[in-house]
Amino acid sequence: MKYKIFIIWAFIISLPLMGFGQSEDLDGEDMSLPDFSLVDLEGNTFTDEDFRGSYLVLHIATTWCPFCNAEAPYLQELAEDYQDKNVKVLIIDVKEPAELVREKLQDKFNFTFPVLLDEDGEVAASFAPQDVLPDLARDEVMLASNMLIDKEGNIRFMSLLDSKNFDAKLVALKAKLDEILEEN
Repeated sequence: MKYKIFIIWAFIISLPLMGFGQSEDLDGEDMSLPDFSLVDLEGNTFTDEDFRGSYLVLHIATTWCPFCNAEAPYLQELAEDYQDKNVKVLIIDVKEPAELVREKLQDKFNFTFPVLLDEDGEVAASFAPQDVLPDLARDEVMLASNMLIDKEGNIRFMSLLDSKNFDAKLVALKAKLDEILEEN
């Protein structure tokens, strides 16, 4: 397990050198929230349909990811700041047991929004752009990524991990969210 974490960490550190890591405004592109059904830490089932009609900020994480942990308090802050503007926040944790996620994420950051468990990584993989380098497993490509999904389920913004230009405070995402909210 330690060897696998080291290999993944080496890839993450070198991602900007390989052309991976970007924030993209996806207006006009045909990308939508994939169908999913996942369980949260309390055993409640959530589907993609539960978030239709609201703006959704979606973060894909693991407990061992330092970038995910750096963004966590800002995700909670965003949830609080935008709760009256029909914005929901959601974390999808990839391939980790509920007990670990509860201890290392939920209990540490006291999220007021759902943390869903993607036990096999299929949901995370369904978001991965096909042409992104390096050639990681598709669910690993999405770690520490953030997406902004509009009320109709269209992905309007996606930021993949860019360790060189890391945006822990979610400045670009919030700017896009503010722009979309002003339109409506």
